[in-house]
Amino acid sequence: MWGELSSQTRKHPYRVNHNDMFLYHTLGLFIIAFASISLEGFSQKNESPIPDSLRVVQPGATLRQVSSQFTFTEGPAVDKVGTVYFTDQPNDKIWTYDTQGKLAVFMDKTGRSNGLYFDKKGNLIACADQINELLSISPDKKITVLMTDYQGKKHNGPNDLWVDQKGGIYFTDPYYQRDYWQRKTSDLDGQKVYYLPAGKQQAVLLDADLMQPNGIVGTPDGKHLFVADIRANKTYKYQIGADGSLTDRQLFVPQGSDGMTLDNEGNLYLTGRGVTVYDPTGKKLGNIPVPSKWVGNVCFSGKDRQTLFITASESIYTLPMRVKGVE
Repeated sequence: MWGELSSQTRKHPYRVNHNDMFLYHTLGLFIIAFASISLEGFSQKNESPIPDSLRVVQPGATLRQVSSQFTFTEGPAVDKVGTVYFTDQPNDKIWTYDTQGKLAVFMDKTGRSNGLYFDKKGNLIACADQINELLSISPDKKITVLMTDYQGKKHNGPNDLWVDQKGGIYFTDPYYQRDYWQRKTSDLDGQKVYYLPAGKQQAVLLDADLMQPNGIVGTPDGKHLFVADIRANKTYKYQIGADGSLTDRQLFVPQGSDGMTLDNEGNLYLTGRGVTVYDPTGKKLGNIPVPSKWVGNVCFSGKDRQTLFITASESIYTLPMRVKGVE
């Protein structure tokens, strides 16, 4: 999620090098040519082909840039009908991208929401690091504060999360200094992974032996949890106990990640420099190249959950997939 790398991504990567002589000479021709370009032709300029060797992607599919109007996009989560909710964290907004391709602002002033995930009741659960809380946002935008502190101390900044079948929330709590904070150091003695049981207001510490946990996702059967230690450049796999505890931590792949998701074949998608896909055994299937400087997070969207939705710095992208997402 949006963290120490965000300062590198806030500037738009494209710049125009004006050559006045060339501009004046070709201005008239350019206007005529531009007027004749169809919308379909215009969208093709924002599409990138994907290697056919990456078997999870729809054959012949292209990566499409939907928009580049943001500062740093993050936290995509899909609702029951396939609409994606995502954050523009520096601008404190939650946006939606529906199944018809329409973009809209869902909420302004979101507590600086970052990571998002839907619970089984249709509430949007948000990691809100303005004052380091977990929030539940109802479909009619009513906000309920789920958690405010850990043993009387403020969390570092809840960052990414996954909600289990019982409504419990697994979340990562790295420390990324924000310019809207008054504090300059952490109140806690490390950057850790926690679990907030359903109906409780105090989180349970699960793993304190990480450098900087970030991306997190669990399997649909509730048996395993993946957590990325982005600073250590590692992603771990845990077994989940009946009480929500984590055991048997194993190194899954020697790659960290900002965000992550799973598909219906058990493949894990890690973000950063593009989107890298690993099969259930940890074998690398390939990388989906993304033109933006940094990919923050990813999820599956659409009515059939067969479109990969990618938040990447100032942009969002979509990609038709052969596989489907899981809940």
